[in-house]
Amino acid sequence: MTLAAIDYRAENSAEAFVKSLRETGFGVLTNHPINPELVQTIYTEWQAFFETEEKHGFLFKPETQDGFFPATVSETAKGHSVKDIKEYFHVYTWGRIPESLKENILAYYEQANALAAELLDWVEEFSPADVSAKYSMPLSKMVEASTRTLLRVLHYPPMTGNEEVGAIRAAAHEDINMLTVLPAANEPGLQVLKQDGSWLDVPSDFGNIIINIGDMLQEASGGYFPSTTHRVINPEGADMTKARVSLPLFLHPKADVVLSERYTADEYLTERLRELGVL
Repeated sequence: MTLAAIDYRAENSAEAFVKSLRETGFGVLTNHPINPELVQTIYTEWQAFFETEEKHGFLFKPETQDGFFPATVSETAKGHSVKDIKEYFHVYTWGRIPESLKENILAYYEQANALAAELLDWVEEFSPADVSAKYSMPLSKMVEASTRTLLRVLHYPPMTGNEEVGAIRAAAHEDINMLTVLPAANEPGLQVLKQDGSWLDVPSDFGNIIINIGDMLQEASGGYFPSTTHRVINPEGADMTKARVSLPLFLHPKADVVLSERYTADEYLTERLRELGVL
């Protein structure tokens, strides 16, 4: 299976995108409204930030989960015992952000959030009647004015060769949220698990936007839209010396949104964060 990019402005883009999500768990958009120059500027700015000691002045607060997460407290993917090789910064509209980086990163947050809400409208439009009947409210209303949508600025440092055995940049996992919006990173490495159990490279063509389904949309759709298993593999050869920056936006509903008969969004998130050892 090849990964086909969909022109956001094409006449049938919504239907083609939802079909791709349903069949593969992900979709790739070109010619979309997110400004590529803004994305490139953010990659450059934040790469420089991660190379300074300034980042330690923004150390995350456990009670709010905003700020800088060093590699020593990085995530361990569900079902894995070795920490991922990464550090990251959690950006919320209400959170702490370095003043010099604030304008661009919040502009990107706004653009990505607006696109993600529109894509949820596409998902709803092309959900079968029996699936859309499960939604407790319009999907885009679930995330409207949500303070929980998270923009994570990920930094995968250059490899040294002394990494812990079995450690990769991001072990195979699924996202917790509704949809994840991700501009193609500045280096390759993202892979998606196909239904036959093999791994598919996601094209890192600059300008692409990659969208995948998270567990909350799977829950809300009764499993019709499957959560996407993905990973970021380690570079090899000359690419080992290259850092990688990535900008996933994790679209989260408001806390009291009813996802299903089993969960509100808050209950679901709390359960998953406990499994990850974050809470």
